[in-house]
Amino acid sequence: MVRDNLNDLLAFIAVAREGSFTKAAAKLGVSQSALSHTLRALETRLGVRLLARTTRSVSPTEAGARLLHSIGPRLDEIDAELSALSELRDRPSGTIRITSGEHSAETILWPAVARLLPDYPDIRVEVVIDYGLTDIVAERYDAGIRLGEQVAKDMIAVRIGPDMRMAVVGAPGYFTGRARPVVPQDLTGHNCINLRLPTLGGLYAWEFERGNRELKVRVDGQLVFNSTPLILKAALDGLGLAYLPEDRVRPFLEDGRLVRVLADWCPPFSGYHLYYPSRRQQSPAFTLLVDALRYRP
Repeated sequence: MVRDNLNDLLAFIAVAREGSFTKAAAKLGVSQSALSHTLRALETRLGVRLLARTTRSVSPTEAGARLLHSIGPRLDEIDAELSALSELRDRPSGTIRITSGEHSAETILWPAVARLLPDYPDIRVEVVIDYGLTDIVAERYDAGIRLGEQVAKDMIAVRIGPDMRMAVVGAPGYFTGRARPVVPQDLTGHNCINLRLPTLGGLYAWEFERGNRELKVRVDGQLVFNSTPLILKAALDGLGLAYLPEDRVRPFLEDGRLVRVLADWCPPFSGYHLYYPSRRQQSPAFTLLVDALRYRP
């Protein structure tokens, strides 16, 4: 009933303001006969005559004028608010909260955010570095970034990066007087630089795979960090072996400041994905960020 009344009232306002069924019908995109039927049905339902019709003109009756003056401005306000919402669609705004690991935040998320934000000053992005498998629904995040194999099946996953490889590296000076590891088990005799997971608190186990064989090695050494940039710096300074994403160490491998070992035990694996709940209603701002992050080979 409310919906029917609203549509009929909009039709009445158009006719009363235009003073013509022909002009009102054209404005509303309906036929004159349909519009006339709508107005007669409204008058019947209200029990009063709203429009005085002659062969030359259409004008509101006293009841019609009262209705026009009382509801016309309110309907105008509603229309203005709807237009304002459309402007928000065209000018996305709001805060987007994302949980991410350090490497994905630096290499993928940050470049996309840096490109996006200057054009959309009403969008805010909050990034929380977290190595754990955070429950983004419970923690009220809009999305998370993790490796493809870590994303739960009930989430929508959007690929945002290429396949990845890990690399075990050390400075040339580190290997002076030391045999280079040939298999992952050889790492037990080396000074390895550990990563402590900030959320979970444990030390990250180095993962290897060759053929159908998968290994996780708990390495040991003098240094433990909870930040990968310091692990890289320690490796460059010759203080141990580091286990880091290949793209992070590639420039130093190319200029000879680092040497890679166990490359045949580090095959490619699924890269980073943005994930979010399938039932999530996407805001314009969130849609823009997803598109900015989407991986395009």
